[in-house]
Amino acid sequence: MAATGFTVLGFDYGRRRIGVAVGQHITRSASPVAAVAARSDGPDWSRLDALVAEWRPAELVVGLPYNADGTPHDLTREAEAFARTLAERTGLAVHTVDERLSSVEAERALRERRAEGRRRVAKGDIDAAAACVILESWLNR
Repeated sequence: MAATGFTVLGFDYGRRRIGVAVGQHITRSASPVAAVAARSDGPDWSRLDALVAEWRPAELVVGLPYNADGTPHDLTREAEAFARTLAERTGLAVHTVDERLSSVEAERALRERRAEGRRRVAKGDIDAAAACVILESWLNR
């Protein structure tokens, strides 16, 4: 796995799943990595810790959900808390980015790519693709 100072992990926080993507500063592109389970007691921190250890990113990016009008979404505070906990657990810089419509964009793109009917679009695929959208928007800011 990539282990340079240019590697970044991106996260699409959700109550059921957290999409994860990996990207590079040099290419300003991202690829889906996984959708990590989350439960009522929180994210699967052991799996998230393992992904951070595997990819050894220089920094992390977490999408913050907002409503279309720019007001905080009901998940905004939870995503902010997730970002703070990531920073505490990893010791890495954690950046946040407005993720409005990232899941919608990711689902549309996946459905277009899978229009040939190879397999259905799983919710975890959408979460990981949304993390790509979030990460690429941050890399290209």
